[in-house]
Amino acid sequence: MQFFEIWLIGIGLSMDAFAVSVCRGLATPNPTVKQYLAVALWFGGFQALMPVLGYLLGLEFGRRIDGVDHILACLILSLIGFNMIREGLSHAAGQTGSGAAKTAPVEKSGALSLFLLAVATSIDAFAVGISFGVMGNVKIANAAALIGVTTALLSSAGLRIGSLFGARSKNKAEIAGGVLLVLIGVKILVEGFLK
Repeated sequence: MQFFEIWLIGIGLSMDAFAVSVCRGLATPNPTVKQYLAVALWFGGFQALMPVLGYLLGLEFGRRIDGVDHILACLILSLIGFNMIREGLSHAAGQTGSGAAKTAPVEKSGALSLFLLAVATSIDAFAVGISFGVMGNVKIANAAALIGVTTALLSSAGLRIGSLFGARSKNKAEIAGGVLLVLIGVKILVEGFLK
């Protein structure tokens, strides 16, 4: 798998963390350097760790399903992508109420809150790690580092955007990330059939 493809996957995976960071930014008019670092390290760290854990599981699983690995990878990425699109659309439809109510769950700034949000937003990265292991042609250390750094940067940007512009970016980010993951899944599927 090429650097550019993994970077695109990293962007797609980071959209949940970006969206949560935007929500945190709504409750943080002037984020401090410490808040930027906390968001970047928690979200980026877990987005880097989870693909490694998934990869180790996928390697073992991949040995048993050689030949249909591209189909499984496409299914996993597409399911994650469609779920992100669905969530983005449902959040967009539900924004007719008060914006304060929508951001309440992510306003807490403690380490426990960040830990729980980082775990919740990195579950998709675990599933993608499984697909990496199934495919077997991914250098997981490089991929995890790239995904983690991408997420750290976009989470910090999300915090800033949330503090400046409000919740409008959140739903668009989820939808864009979902579309990106589906397209990458389709690309993997087509390449698998062309081998």
